[in-house]
Amino acid sequence: MSKPPASRRGLGRLAVIAGIAAIGVAAVAGPASAHVTINPGEAEAGSYARLDLRIPNESDTASTVKVELTLPADHPFASVRTSAMDGWKVETKKATLATPLDVHGRQITEAVSTITWTAEDAEAGVQPGQFAEFGLSLGPVPDAVGTTLVFKAIQTYSDKTEAAWIEDPPAEGAAEPEKPAPTLKIVAATGDGHGSGASDEGTAGHDEAAADSGSDSASDEAKPALYLAVGAGAVALLALILAFTALRKRSS
Repeated sequence: MSKPPASRRGLGRLAVIAGIAAIGVAAVAGPASAHVTINPGEAEAGSYARLDLRIPNESDTASTVKVELTLPADHPFASVRTSAMDGWKVETKKATLATPLDVHGRQITEAVSTITWTAEDAEAGVQPGQFAEFGLSLGPVPDAVGTTLVFKAIQTYSDKTEAAWIEDPPAEGAAEPEKPAPTLKIVAATGDGHGSGASDEGTAGHDEAAADSGSDSASDEAKPALYLAVGAGAVALLALILAFTALRKRSS
């Protein structure tokens, strides 16, 4: 059997290169898909932390209409508040504590265990290509510096499918799970008064700073993946241009 002309072999190699580049784009873009996270990811021990539960919609056809968040039972919060959201209703459930919490001389015997946000209808839900932030104020943050708290979340779509963000953080050096649960790391108080946990009302300035920090950190986290995806896309485009240019030269 005769070999194909050299020109065809050359075009074949260029096509292979273009295909590999395109696969590279998919490989890079895949891990960049967003997870459900708590922002900022750290809170000072003893503080009343202002946090956002960030919910990205990963469906192309359905909206997110329900989010159920389970708070860590081993480190309960005496105070849990949610921010108002247009088109959504919120429900909290409490559980009796095995060991009461002593907060400013008061014995707290039960604490919020789950928070459920439900959209009034599919139109009010988080649409494809969007994300939403569900505001929380939690405190006082347990005095357990270095501990990572795990918040498990169930995301429900308008087509009745669910995404369970409940997998525990991986051990050091292990691969990240497909559906990791949102986490919050407890850090030492800075000594500027934010970690005192005196009252919810006294943390307005800290709340605003925390919210701003969460927004910035999310952008910073997304930048490396975005740069890699753009770079891989440029390589794929260049390979395709070279392939078509070679094809036109050989045709002429």
